[in-house]
Amino acid sequence: GGREANQVSDDYRYQDGNYEGYAPNDGYYRGGDEPAQEEDAQSDVTEGHDEDDEVYEGEYQGIPHPDDIKEKQKRAPAVADEYRDRADLMAERMEDEEQLAHQYENIIEECGHGRFQWTLFFVLGLALMADGVEVFVVGFVLPSAEKDMCLSSSNKGMLGLIVYLGMMVGAVMLGGLADKLGRRKCLIISLAINAAFAFLSSFVQGYGFFLFCRLISGLGIGGSLPIVFAYFSEFLSREKRGEHLSWLCMFWMIGGIFASAMAWSIIPHYGWGFSMGTKYHFHSWRVFVLVCSLPCITSLVALKFMPESPRFLLEIGKHDEAWMILKQVHDTNMRAKGEPERVFTVSYIKTPKQIDEFIEIQSSTGTWYQRWLVRITTTFKQVWDNVLYCLTAQYRTNTLMLAVVWFTMALSYYGLTVWFPDMIRYLQEEAYESQVKIFDEEEVSHFTFNFTLENQIHRNGEYRNDKFIGMKFKEVRFEDSLFEECHFEDVTSSETFFENCTITSTVFYNTDLYENKFINCRLINSTFLMEKEGCHLDFEEDNDFLIYLVSFLGSLSVLPGNIISALLMDKIGRIKMIGDSMLISAVCCFFLFFGNSESAMIGWQCLFCGASIAAWNALDVITVELYPTDKRATAFGILNGLCKFGAILGNSIFASFVGITKVVPILLASSALVGGGLVALRLPETREQVLM
Repeated sequence: GGREANQVSDDYRYQDGNYEGYAPNDGYYRGGDEPAQEEDAQSDVTEGHDEDDEVYEGEYQGIPHPDDIKEKQKRAPAVADEYRDRADLMAERMEDEEQLAHQYENIIEECGHGRFQWTLFFVLGLALMADGVEVFVVGFVLPSAEKDMCLSSSNKGMLGLIVYLGMMVGAVMLGGLADKLGRRKCLIISLAINAAFAFLSSFVQGYGFFLFCRLISGLGIGGSLPIVFAYFSEFLSREKRGEHLSWLCMFWMIGGIFASAMAWSIIPHYGWGFSMGTKYHFHSWRVFVLVCSLPCITSLVALKFMPESPRFLLEIGKHDEAWMILKQVHDTNMRAKGEPERVFTVSYIKTPKQIDEFIEIQSSTGTWYQRWLVRITTTFKQVWDNVLYCLTAQYRTNTLMLAVVWFTMALSYYGLTVWFPDMIRYLQEEAYESQVKIFDEEEVSHFTFNFTLENQIHRNGEYRNDKFIGMKFKEVRFEDSLFEECHFEDVTSSETFFENCTITSTVFYNTDLYENKFINCRLINSTFLMEKEGCHLDFEEDNDFLIYLVSFLGSLSVLPGNIISALLMDKIGRIKMIGDSMLISAVCCFFLFFGNSESAMIGWQCLFCGASIAAWNALDVITVELYPTDKRATAFGILNGLCKFGAILGNSIFASFVGITKVVPILLASSALVGGGLVALRLPETREQVLM
C-alpha cells in the first residue's frame, strides 16, 4: 500500500500547488512581487527573506484559499449535504483522510523533534507513572490496611481486583471519549478523578468506603494509558514514533520503582501517623497512599500548559486551532535549536470532510438538564458506534488478533507478578512454621508473663492465677487448655487463637482478644473491660520489606529490556519484537519449575519481567499505529480494558494455586505466552506507515 499512498501524495502535490509549502503565484499568496504589500506592514520576522518564506502570511487575513473558492463554485446549485449520498460523503472523507495523513507526516517532519516533544514526553510520562503506581499501591498497602481495617482474606482479594475492575471500565469509557472530546481534555478528566479519589482514599476509615474510593480512582487512571499513547504518537514523525513511544513506556517502570521505594521507606514506620481520639487513626500506610498520588497531581498541573493534539483538531475540522498549535511546536523546537528565524511554511492543512450527526441544541430550547441529557446520550452513542467500528470488516481481524495478544500477555504477566510475592510469602511462612515450638501439658501458676510469646502452640496446659501484663502474642495457639482466675492486661495479639479452652473467673482488661479469637471455648464468669478499639498495627513485619524489594527488583529488571526495545523497535519492527519477546518470556517462565528457594524465584522473576517488557512496548506502539485518528483511543481503550480483564483472571487463578502446586500457574502462563506470541506474528507490520 506504500507505493499507492506515495502515488496519491504525488498527484496531490502537483494538483494542489501549496502542498508541502510550494507557493504558486496565483494571487492568493502575498508574494514579494505583489504591489498589495505595503513596505511598513511587512512583519519583522519575514523581513529580508525570500518570498517562499512568506507563504503563510495572509492565510489569516481573510483571504480565501483556492480550495474554498472551488468548494463554493461546486455548491453553487445549493445542493444541501444531506441529500448527497452518505456513501459519497464517506468516500470523500476517506480520500481526505489519506491526503491529510501524508501531509501531516510532512508537517511534523518540518516541525522537527525537539524541546516541545520532550516537554510533552515528561508530562505524559508522569501520567503513565501514575498508572504504574496505581497497580502497585494496593499490593503494598494490603498487609497494613488489612490489620488496620480488620480484613478477612476474602476481602483482601476484593481490594486487588476492584482496582483492575475500575481500570477496565475506565480504559473503555475514557478511551472512547478521548476520540470525541479531545486527548488533553479527557486526560485531564481522568487524572483529576484519580487524584481526587486517591487522596480521599487515604483518609477514609471504613473498608467499604476505601474500596469505593480505590474503584473510582482506578476508573480515572484506567483511561490515562490509551490517551497518553494516542496523544503522544500524534506529535511524532514516522521514524521517531516506535522509539519514542517505547521510551515513554519506561515511566511505567519508574512508577513501579517509585512505589516500591516509597513503600519501603514509609510503611514500616508505624509511628509516622497521628490519631484523633480513639476512633480515627492515620497510619503510615495512609501517608504512603498520599505520596503515591503525587505523580498524578504533578502531571495534572503540567497538562494545563500543554496544547490539544493538532491531529485530533484537524479530524474534527478545527483547522485554525490545529495550525496555531503546529506553529507553536515548530517555533518552540526551532528556538531551542537556536534557529528562531526559521519560518513555519505550512499555510493550509487539509481537513477531512465533516459528516455531522450531532444535533446541537440551541441554548433556548428545553431545560438545562434536557440539553445535557441529549448531549450525553449523543456522545455515548457516538462512542458506542466507534467501538463497533473497530469490529467492522476493515479492522476485525486486526482487532481480534490484538485482543488475543493483549489478553494472553496480561493473563500471564499480571498473574505471575501477583503469584511471585504470594509464593515468597508462602515459602517464608513455611520456614516460620517449621520453627514452631510446641508445649504439652504445662502447668503454670502464680506467674507473671510480661514478655513476647511468638510462634508457639500450647496444648492441654493449665494456667492458674497467672498474670499476662503489657505483652504481645504473635502466632500463638492455646489448644484444650484451662485458664483459672487469670488476669490479662494491656495485651496485643496477632494471629493468636484459643481453641477448645475453658476460661473461668478471668479478667481481660484493655486487650484486643475479641470474640473471634476464642474458638469453641467455654467462658465462665469472665469479664472483658475497656476492649481496645479497631485492629492494631503493633508488629513491624520483617518480611514485608522483602516483598517491596521483590517488586523493586522486578521493576528495575525491566530497564535493560526497555532500553533494548526502544533502540531496536524501528530496526527489528513491532511484530518480531512482540513474537520474540513473548517466546523468550515463556522460556523464562518455564524455568520457574527449578526455583525452589526465594532467591531463585526472585532471579527468574526479574528475567521474566525484563524479557516481557519488549512485547508490552511493541504492543502499545502497534495498537496506536493500526487505527485511524478518530478511532485510535477507542481501540486502545477496548484492548487495554481487555488487558485489565486478563489481569483480574490471572490474579484470581494464580493466587488460588499458591501452596498447592506450581505446575498449573507455570504451564498456564507459558502456554498463554506461546499462543499469544504465535498469533502476534500474523499481525501486519506498521513501522513504514504514516499515522492515519
